[in-house]
Amino acid sequence: MKRTIQFGILLCVAIFIAGPALAQDLFIYPTKGQSKEQLEKDKYECYRWAKDQTGFDPMQQPQATAPPPQQQPRRGGLVRGAGRGAAVGAVGGAIAGDAGKGAAIGAASGALIGGMRRRSQTRNQQQAEEQWAEEQATSYQQKRGTYDRAFGACLEGRGYTVK
Repeated sequence: MKRTIQFGILLCVAIFIAGPALAQDLFIYPTKGQSKEQLEKDKYECYRWAKDQTGFDPMQQPQATAPPPQQQPRRGGLVRGAGRGAAVGAVGGAIAGDAGKGAAIGAASGALIGGMRRRSQTRNQQQAEEQWAEEQATSYQQKRGTYDRAFGACLEGRGYTVK
């Protein structure tokens, strides 16, 4: 459930980042006195041509690639770390003369290290997902830019000024 929510948030971020590319409106001026009907016909034909040339359809909802695989956090990191630390601490404590005190210190240290590892893994996963979202937005913007250039070239070839 948590993974689904994170993925949804990242996808929204990717779409938000791509938003300026989605919102680009072209201004088309007929330089040869074309009618509104002719303009609409030419826009549709140029839409089809640009879509065929670029493989990008701005009328379709953006499709994201699969997100990076979720790394399953290691189970029992705190407990396992505490257990290992206690064992090492008990040995060290026995050498120093107090195995119980050494085991307690070792358990606390081991639990701390286990928790740090888990947090590091979570942080790395979040960074991977953020990078994926950024890549999705960049990919969409590049494809949209290529489509817009093709669409504009088509319209300019039909006697329109496109800005």
